[in-house]
Amino acid sequence: MSLSNQLSHVRATLPEQVTLVAVSKTHPAERIMEAYEAGQRIFGENRPQELKAKYEVLPHDIEWHMIGHLQTNKVKYIAPFVAMIQSVDSARLTETIEKEAAKCNRLIDVLLEIHVAEEETKSGWNSEELFDYVVSGAFGRMPHVVVRGVMGVATNTDDEARVRADFEALHGQFERLKPYFGERFDVLSMGMSHDYPLAVSCGSTMVRVGSLIFGERDYSK
Repeated sequence: MSLSNQLSHVRATLPEQVTLVAVSKTHPAERIMEAYEAGQRIFGENRPQELKAKYEVLPHDIEWHMIGHLQTNKVKYIAPFVAMIQSVDSARLTETIEKEAAKCNRLIDVLLEIHVAEEETKSGWNSEELFDYVVSGAFGRMPHVVVRGVMGVATNTDDEARVRADFEALHGQFERLKPYFGERFDVLSMGMSHDYPLAVSCGSTMVRVGSLIFGERDYSK
């Protein structure tokens, strides 16, 4: 099946209100252009330097999302153009994004990444630490950071009940935090190639799908 057909197939499985982020990390610009020519405009990357390099050679109406763990010293590479940083997992990173966005005179949309998976290696805020940070009013002192919602990754397991519990926990945190941000807080990003239908059934409004569109990634790069 061609990339455009694979993309169409994934789109056909999504409700109208769910946004598709095509995860293009490790795939070359030529493959991204295939998806672009098939109508896709939102792409997700996990390495700042790779994201910057692709931004420079691809059409500038692409909406780039940073979806991988982001080190504070790498924010400067993407702050001038990134549409959304989904992987905001600490106060320090949030404050760095504010500083770099201010330098660029930009507002940057962010999602708060919450740790719900059983694996300790997964990134994300502890939910209570995040809640305390939000209640402290810290985001009110960061005018260049626009908190749009929550992101998370479910446990990597075949146990559907465990994955559903993770997604329901993320949805619960989304609802808990929403009153502190208002109408602009409207994104619940959860679900990837192997579990996005379950995520959608649990309230996801944004899914991050890579291998079902581009094929398996080349991890040797």
